[in-house]
Amino acid sequence: MANPLLRVIVFGVLLVVATFLVSQGITVARFEYAIVAACVLAVFMFVFLKTEAGLYLVLFSMLLSPEFALGGGGLAERRTIVVRLEDLLLIAIALSWFAKTAVNKEIGLVVKTPLNPWILFYVLSAFLSTALGYLQDTVKSAVGFMYVLKYVEYFVVFYMTVNNVRDRAQARRLIMAAFATAAMVSIIGAAQIPSGQRVSAPFEGEAGEPNTFGGYLLLMMAIAGGIGLETNRLKLRAWAAGVIGLMAVPFVFTLSRASYLALLPSIGMLALLSSRRKLMVGALVLAVLVSPIVLTTAVPEPVKKRILYTFQPERGQATVRLGQVAFDPSTSERLLSMQEAFAAWTKRPLFGYGVTGFRFIDAQYARTLVETGVVGLVVFLALLWAVFRVGLTAARRLEDPEDRGLAIGFVAATIGLLVHSIGSNSFIIIRIMEPFWFFAGIVAILPTLPKDAEAPLPGPVRAFRYSV
Repeated sequence: MANPLLRVIVFGVLLVVATFLVSQGITVARFEYAIVAACVLAVFMFVFLKTEAGLYLVLFSMLLSPEFALGGGGLAERRTIVVRLEDLLLIAIALSWFAKTAVNKEIGLVVKTPLNPWILFYVLSAFLSTALGYLQDTVKSAVGFMYVLKYVEYFVVFYMTVNNVRDRAQARRLIMAAFATAAMVSIIGAAQIPSGQRVSAPFEGEAGEPNTFGGYLLLMMAIAGGIGLETNRLKLRAWAAGVIGLMAVPFVFTLSRASYLALLPSIGMLALLSSRRKLMVGALVLAVLVSPIVLTTAVPEPVKKRILYTFQPERGQATVRLGQVAFDPSTSERLLSMQEAFAAWTKRPLFGYGVTGFRFIDAQYARTLVETGVVGLVVFLALLWAVFRVGLTAARRLEDPEDRGLAIGFVAATIGLLVHSIGSNSFIIIRIMEPFWFFAGIVAILPTLPKDAEAPLPGPVRAFRYSV
């Protein structure tokens, strides 16, 4: 154990230094910035004393934090990096965690998981490609490195989870906090429906990001669906159905076609992995049979118009045709940007143009390829494959129905996001990736946790061994 006196001394020194910095900063900084800095300092001190509280702060801030933008530039556009409150919280929490591990050597900085090497390779590939792009003048400013830093934030959430969850009761409390956040933002989203605008998450700026909100709700609905399918408790199943119903309302009115499309493989994966496979298959067959009636009578008119708009080209706008099928300007623009990205990639195939080194592309795979090259794309896909294996292995090994359902739901959500990312940057969007990596950490740690009747783990598990 760490020396208690040493911990007190370190904490006291940090408190004195931080107080001095804040007092000096208040005299020269704008009042609102000084308040934010003081709050971040308070979080640092609070999490230093009670690390689990940091996870709750992150969970509630994922979708409920305001944002502001910093300037920057790219090759073909001026780009900004959006900073949200949870960015500052994560920095404070990470620094507090580093300070705590420096004091208490038994805690350990990074738990060993099958994802560690691929996370490292992914971060290194993004950093290396951006550094090369900066030297070759395709990355025009430090904003590219700021984007890479934001990617690292997601993994901070993952490691904070696997390092701090000690028993199933604690894991379930954190999971309920994540769903409480989802319920709150769903209510806020549903309140936007009468406006006639596409529904988006709170604090998304003037235009909003309905596609982002759709991806987030897809993730949460798939996990709730897995739990509801596997549990033997009627109350929990009713809770899962209620939560899914609540989230489905704003999900539909995001009018996100990528989210609609991604819902289908998620449901299919739930049917494939669930112990109630026959029930799910029967329900899917029934849904297909009654779909013509549902589409004509129950589907809201804005949803039908949004889907049909996909195949409505506009005169004077860029139009991509596939045989006799012509696409709308938005879909055509995505397809053309993918084509441009592939053509540009052939000129820099290994490491690409660097993060933000090419013009903005709202398509994950094309963007990863042109920004980080074939090296970055291979590492990215290998990381996702490792995540899939961890989830699938956990689903096979976990005996508790609710735990198994959580793992199944996470695997289904991962498959759905793979489809969602065809027309979105799903795996670099903070409001999707923070909850995604939180649940990845929960799924990774669950097989190692003691049973409910056993004592909690005294410290983090040092190694995982998974196989599919």
